[in-house]
Amino acid sequence: MALIVQKFGGTSVGTIERIEMVAEKVKKFRENGDDIVVVVSAMSGETNRLIDLAKQISDGNPVPRELDVMVSTGEQVTIALLAMALIKRGVPAVSYTGNQVRILTDSAFTKARILQIDDHKLRADLKAGRVVVVAGFQGVDEHGNITTLGRGGSDTTGVALAAALKADECQIYTDVDGVYTTDPRVVPRARRLEKITFEEMLEMASLGSKVLQIRSVEFAGKYNVPLRVLHSFQEGPGTLITIDEEESMEQPIISGIAFNRDEAKLTIRGVPDTPGVAFKILGPISAANIEVDMIVQNVSHDNTTDFTFTVHRNDYQNALRILEQTARDIGAREAGGDVDIAKVSIVGVGMRSHAGVASRMFEALAKEGINIQMISTSEIKVSVVIEEKYLELAVRALHTAFELDAPAPQGE
Repeated sequence: MALIVQKFGGTSVGTIERIEMVAEKVKKFRENGDDIVVVVSAMSGETNRLIDLAKQISDGNPVPRELDVMVSTGEQVTIALLAMALIKRGVPAVSYTGNQVRILTDSAFTKARILQIDDHKLRADLKAGRVVVVAGFQGVDEHGNITTLGRGGSDTTGVALAAALKADECQIYTDVDGVYTTDPRVVPRARRLEKITFEEMLEMASLGSKVLQIRSVEFAGKYNVPLRVLHSFQEGPGTLITIDEEESMEQPIISGIAFNRDEAKLTIRGVPDTPGVAFKILGPISAANIEVDMIVQNVSHDNTTDFTFTVHRNDYQNALRILEQTARDIGAREAGGDVDIAKVSIVGVGMRSHAGVASRMFEALAKEGINIQMISTSEIKVSVVIEEKYLELAVRALHTAFELDAPAPQGE
């Protein structure tokens, strides 16, 4: 008998029919003798609908505390419906909100972080033979205020419950059947990975892969919770995300290709090359709560330098205004930017034991005539900024260069 935490996203519970299908799946696991805790999101589109209502009545700027009270109701509907569907099938079940379980969080409304989970009630229900259905995405602070964990927060709820209960596995059910070497819509021969490390998945998630929320992967890695990504309505082994780095002769150098279209590049030219200049440039950007990704500073020439960095495209206009003011303040020649860029990254723990990975990447891009504008490296990834129009070509070229393509079907 295993203890399994299963999380179903909004599309998996988007209609009554789909909730019934989820109930059938949960029933099968229960009949196998497993103890099951189910975490569910709001029905697809419901959270957006609630946010739109809040914006309408608040002139586009709802109070965060009240917004959390409102959007948390989406999951409350789903947990009750799923519990009803299970009970109808003869499966004892009980539903709980985050407050009822007591998923204790800090007070950062709309983006709260989990501090502690009281698992006594859950364990009592499991011992009594019940399936426990818990609302994802939400908790309660020390003052009794309802809080939410940010977009994709149900993944984090699932992993946190699995950690608290010391579950054998946390299964994330979604509309894909696992983690792929890259987006199959861009590379039709992308392969589903049987296994990937937390470290690789964290990089993939941070670099643009939308399969899992970054915080959920961080949480799973910290508490060593085995994660498995599965398709909600198709049978299959999915992808296991684990701490295990198996050393093998067949260990691939690269596990996947990640990419992100939501990048923008900013450059300030003719900057006086003096100590502290980087802080003078990036300090005001940070103060505006704008996250900087890649940074390149050119070699000083005539006591001046050029400084380039990337931000999320949504922050571009605000960042450009700040940078233009900074240019005037520090006597730089000019400030400008470019939104027609994208970031492409290769990820793999196999890089640690293989030299020449970056040069192989650059060679593959050069063969396609793709110019690299910026480069960033870490122990298990290499990222480059290129023109956005070459993004899909770059991903396909790299996927082939690192031998990630699935075998062609016979007869092709």
